[in-house]
Amino acid sequence: MIYLVLFIILIVIVIAAGNRPIIPASHWSHYFDNMQFSSQDFYKSVEEACAKHEIPNLTFSRVTHSQGGIFSAGREYLRATYNEYVFDICAAPFGKDFFVSWWLREKEEDLLSKIPILNSLLGKNRKQKTFYQMDTEGMFKGSIHHSVLEAIDHLTSTKGIRALSEFERNPRDSK
Repeated sequence: MIYLVLFIILIVIVIAAGNRPIIPASHWSHYFDNMQFSSQDFYKSVEEACAKHEIPNLTFSRVTHSQGGIFSAGREYLRATYNEYVFDICAAPFGKDFFVSWWLREKEEDLLSKIPILNSLLGKNRKQKTFYQMDTEGMFKGSIHHSVLEAIDHLTSTKGIRALSEFERNPRDSK
């Protein structure tokens, strides 16, 4: 009986941890009216542009985010991960149009990092970042954003579409 109770508690903890809201550090998006591109070609172009920056320990993967609950449809994103920072990049058709966005956030904390004393000892206090941590986040954000814009510039120039304006190119911080 005690094992059943422990199992149920474990399931509740896992579900609760999975339902935490994602809090982005920064976000950017652009909507292309009456345009169609290949999401996969766009993701490949972003990866190639990032490779030029030679960012050490940068990894890419594909992730699917659900549109709602666990059984809802999903959308594939290109994920770029560097240290504790994660970029989820979306490129998707929307009706007869196309949409590109990215979301910068930090990796989810593990259970040990939620213990305040250990969190401070490990140098992972999310509320008080060091200048180094803030600079690293800024450099990563800048290089990925630049790579996304390079991929957009490549697609728009090959299709004869006007380039994005300076205003359209600027990210918006959520902080």
